[in-house]
Formats: sequence, C-alpha cells, structure tokens
Amino acid sequence: MKSIILLGITGGSGSGKTMVSNRINQEIGSEKVTIIQQDSYYKELSHLSFEERKRQNFDHPDAFDSKLLFDHLIDLLSGRDIEMPLYDFKTHTRKKETMRISDNVVIVLEGILILHYPEIRNILDIKVYVDTDDDIRLIRRIRRDVEERGRSLKSILEQYETSVRPMHLQFVEPTKRYADIIIPEGGFNLVAIDLLKTKIKALLKEHGH
Repeated sequence: MKSIILLGITGGSGSGKTMVSNRINQEIGSEKVTIIQQDSYYKELSHLSFEERKRQNFDHPDAFDSKLLFDHLIDLLSGRDIEMPLYDFKTHTRKKETMRISDNVVIVLEGILILHYPEIRNILDIKVYVDTDDDIRLIRRIRRDVEERGRSLKSILEQYETSVRPMHLQFVEPTKRYADIIIPEGGFNLVAIDLLKTKIKALLKEHGH
C-alpha cells in the first residue's frame, strides 16, 4: 500500500465533525487532503416507496454500505481511483452520478459510525472523536436539516426522539473508547486542532512527505 495517512473523525450528529475536517483541510493544505463522508455510503433504497424510505433508521449501523466504504478505502490506500456514491437526502436515494476520487497524502474519513466497524477502525492511522453536548448537537441538526435538506421541524424532532438519540447512545457514543484523540466542542477547540495538526505533520514526516 502507498504511504497515505487515513484519519477518521467521528462523533454524534451535529457534533462539529465537518468543521474539524475543514480545519484539517485548511491547516494541512487542500492539495494534500481528500475528505470522504460516510453519509455518501447510505444504502440504496430506491426499491422502497418514499414513505417507506422516510421510516428507515438512518442512524443504525445497518443503514450504511460499510463493505463498499471499506473496499473504496482500500482502493484509495492502494493508489486506485474510486467512484464515490452521491446521496440525495431529500429523496433518500443515491444519485445516478458518482464522484471520482483519487488517492492523496491525507484521507479524512468523516461520519457518525466509522469507529463502529472493526475492519474500518483497524486501518485508520488516527481516530478522532468529536464530543459535543446534546443540546448543541440538536440545534445544529435542526438548522442543517431545515436549511439544507428542506425538512420540517416536526419531522426532525420525531426522528431525533425515535432514532437519532437512542442510536447515538447505543452505537455512536460507545465508540469513543476507540478514539486516540477526543476533541470537546469540535472545530472551535483550537488547542485540540493544533495538537491534531502536529500529529498529522509528524506522520507525514515519517512517511517521507
């Protein structure tokens, strides 16, 4: 395999994972960093009716095509391009088009359950858990789903109560024990971001970059 650093960033929905990923992108340099989002690997549900799709539990580990994600990560680590799925959150289906992704010096894998799967967890060079209070995460989720995904407040809160919160407690939060670094308050924690950046640069030096 090539000398590529695979960084995993996880935490609950709305914890600030994307902000941490973007900070790393800025600090290390966008020409060296590729970001892969686990959300792109939701399973294809077009065979179900829209009403059935809406009732799916999207916060359970089985909602993701973890095998395809793992295979794609291995391809990238081996220097091969991938065709990453693109997901439509308004219809809960994969788009027909894909996005070609090439290997890079640093690959950032971001998602709520990336540390749940042993096969993915075991190939990560650095495992990061972003730890943010529940109320802050809920506020951020509401804002995102209303503004970006066109959802109603009622549907967001129903989903939070029936699946997001219980799945977080059952599957997401327990993966904190696998993390090498825990970052309270996500991208706003500049000290933690600086420590993470230092560790990445040390690994880059080790790998001859």
